[in-house]
Parts: sequence; C-alpha cells; structure tokens
Amino acid sequence: MRAERVVLDRWNPDPSVIARAGAILREGRLVAFPTETVYGLGANGLDPGAVKKIFLAKGRPSDNPLILHLCDPRDARSLARVDERAAAMMDAFWPGPLTLVLPALPVVPGEVTAGLETVALRMPDHPVALSLIGAAGCPVAAPSANRSGRPSPTDADAVMADLDGGVDLVIDAGAVDVGVESTVLDLTEKRAVLLRPGGMPVEKIAAFLGETPEAADKNSARRSPGTRYRHYAPVVPVRVWRGGELSPDVDPATSGFIGLDLPCGGFARAIVFDSPGNFARGIFAGFRRMEADGVLCIVVQWPDAEGIGLALRDRIRRASEERET
Repeated sequence: MRAERVVLDRWNPDPSVIARAGAILREGRLVAFPTETVYGLGANGLDPGAVKKIFLAKGRPSDNPLILHLCDPRDARSLARVDERAAAMMDAFWPGPLTLVLPALPVVPGEVTAGLETVALRMPDHPVALSLIGAAGCPVAAPSANRSGRPSPTDADAVMADLDGGVDLVIDAGAVDVGVESTVLDLTEKRAVLLRPGGMPVEKIAAFLGETPEAADKNSARRSPGTRYRHYAPVVPVRVWRGGELSPDVDPATSGFIGLDLPCGGFARAIVFDSPGNFARGIFAGFRRMEADGVLCIVVQWPDAEGIGLALRDRIRRASEERET
C-alpha cells in the first residue's frame, strides 16, 4: 500500500492534518515528517511495538539507538536524569540541531536505547515537527526517514523513494534548512563527549561549556545513532577529493562532482555550492540526483573542518569509506 502524502504550509500547518498525524502516532503507526536537519521517521517513543516498526521499515540494525524528539524541554525530565549542565544546554540550544545523551529513566523502552543505560533527546527547530509532537502527546522516536545506509532525506520526494509502503503518512513541508543530522553530545561524564558532529557547530558548544568536548572512543560512540555503520551512501562509489590532481582512475566524463571548488572541467555532472552551509544543505540531495543521472562515480570535495564542515567531513567519510582521489 502506498503511503499517504500530504503537503503542509511550514509556518501555518493545517491543524486538522496535524491532529490526524498525532493520532496515527498514538495508534502505534509511523509518520514521516520534516525537521530542520533531515526528514524523520516517527513513532510513539514509549511504545515498544511502534518503535520496532521503525527498524523494520528502515532495515536498521536493532543495536543502533534512536533519538527521542520533544516539543518542550521540561519533558526531558520524565525520560532522563537532567542535571544543571544539561538543563543549561537545553535552555541555550533548544530548539535546535543538538541531541543530548543522558542517563535514561526506566520508562524509556530498550528498543529506543538499544539496551543501553542512556537515552538521546532533542527538540527540533521546525514548526511542523513541534506541532506534530505536541499533537501526539508523547516523545517521538525518529531516525532519518530513509532506508538504512542510504543518503538521508532532505525532502519528501526522497522519503517516498525509500519508504513508500513502509510508512503510513508522509508530511511534506518542503526542503529542510540544515541538511545534515543533529550534533550528538554525551553529557553522562564529567567532561562532555562529542559523539557525532552535526548541525550545531562544535565551536558554539565549546564556547558555551568553556572547553572543547572530548572526541568519542569506540565504546562511547555506541551511545549515538549513526556512528557504527556505513551511512549516507549512494549506490555508486563516492571518492574524496582533497585538492590537487584527480586520481588517474577517476574519469570525469563518467563521474559527478559535488563541492565548493570544481577541480577541472569535463565532469558528466557537477554541483558546485557557494558556501559550506549550502554544501551541507544539498549534499544528500546531490547524491540522489547523481544516482538518477547515471554517473559511475561521485567525487566529493573534502571541506575545511570548521563550523558545518566538521559534520560534512563525517558524512563524506561514512559515505565513501574514506577512499581518496
């Protein structure tokens, strides 16, 4: 059965549609919806049976934890132990593309936490997402609304291409703002740990904390979604370009290029962005567009590790398995 797709005005979403979508979530079914980062595949985060449907629809490994999305920071206290530092970060950065990993309370299902003692929480900065969560009346578990391993969806077309038939309702409110997933910060230790770079620049977090978060090790990385498996990859190989000449085994005539500085002419398809922010906003859609265009290889520029560039590097590395030109 094809998913129902409904178009909403981002700033003035139809209350009747939002109410119906909230009811679908309470009934244990799935709704794909926009956030400021990417589109999410949502289920009632307190219903283990509903959460299992997310893993089935995505083909997602069950040991990969999920993020619970909230519409009010106060709701975090019913799901996790929130200390003064965590509360201060919520006040400073929510709503926004920052996920906080905290000690979980028993109410959170193991299907959400992947059996860990921590839970990942965030409050998205998108009117439709906040309205939907409020209408559902529950925290909404929501990874990206794509097949596991595929480029994340930044519009409803990508959701339909990957999950049509695996989701009950797709809310289409246009393209997203950020284009890469949230930054994930672990606050369970004395010093904050960066589990995944994302839409919230690490520089802003460091300025607020007065210190740069520690880098994740293999054990701590398990607490974050999207860090243990290959992700974001198109069906054709992705090669990394770090400047200089292209590798001799890359033929521009059959390849596509995505980045800020075109290395040479002759590419079959090229998407050149005018800023790192637009690079992040368009990289996943660019992957999908080049798949459709039939290129045999995608060359992606390695960006500077500043601001959103750190998150871009993470996504490019995972999509390419760090193959270089």
